[in-house]
Amino acid sequence: MDAIVTQMIILFSLVIVGYYSSKRGMMDAAFDRKLSELVINITCPCLILSSVMGDTLPDKNLILPLLVVGFATYIVLIGASFLLPRYMPVKPTDRGIYSFMLAFGNVGFIGYPIVASIFGPSAVFYACILNFPSTLLIFVFGTLFISGGQDKMRFDWSTLYSPAMIASYLSILIVVTGWIPPRVISTPFHLLGNVTVPAALLIIGSSIAQVPIRRMFGNPSIYLMSVLRLMLIPLLILFLSRLCHIDETIANINVVLAAMPVASYGTLFCIKYENGEEIMAEGTFITTLFSVMSIPLITLFL
Repeated sequence: MDAIVTQMIILFSLVIVGYYSSKRGMMDAAFDRKLSELVINITCPCLILSSVMGDTLPDKNLILPLLVVGFATYIVLIGASFLLPRYMPVKPTDRGIYSFMLAFGNVGFIGYPIVASIFGPSAVFYACILNFPSTLLIFVFGTLFISGGQDKMRFDWSTLYSPAMIASYLSILIVVTGWIPPRVISTPFHLLGNVTVPAALLIIGSSIAQVPIRRMFGNPSIYLMSVLRLMLIPLLILFLSRLCHIDETIANINVVLAAMPVASYGTLFCIKYENGEEIMAEGTFITTLFSVMSIPLITLFL
């Protein structure tokens, strides 16, 4: 437990560095956008591939159960995200922003290292498969929530061959074939994958710096959303997992992923659609701050 709390404090300290860097003019919106593209298209896919480039491979028999559990989980998450904001004290025009924050957690940037610290490096592969539905659905429901229906609901087929998805396909292929790559191949992926977490957290801190600090702590609806996002929804997923007798390892990893703070993609979508940037920054900051304690508390239930 001490190790998990320490890991969360370390991660949040990088958010603070990003905040400071933005205030000092070392980071700005243009820099954040370019760095985000680097993380999404290069370093995060390398992190996924590096998870199956160790001395031992994950169990390939768990791939199908992981996919089933992942899709079932996001049916619950998206259903709850449609329903809950209607009963929250928020403007009707802001409900889509809160729906996004409830549905999608920061799995790709923060979830993978947290899972690795709790369950071991090989568990990143399991987390990657569980996160398959998020990678697909965030570009369908995520853009719908934030755009307010500007683009309606349509599936972007390019999502299926985005860098993160290609890395996921290749990681499955490596596990199924049992191939262990030599160090000359695996080491560059490990080095680039290690850039993902610090870069993503710096971006979060920089985006938070755009919102006045007083406003950051002054929105009661954000606190309600944070309790739902970080504690109540993960406990619901845990209850349903136990009820359905899901494999304990899969269930535990899935619950930890469900307890992540708000997804960083939210900030990118808000910038694109010019909608809800301040609310998304508030939600990202508060949930990332509170996750320092909420994730260790969730692990107690496991």
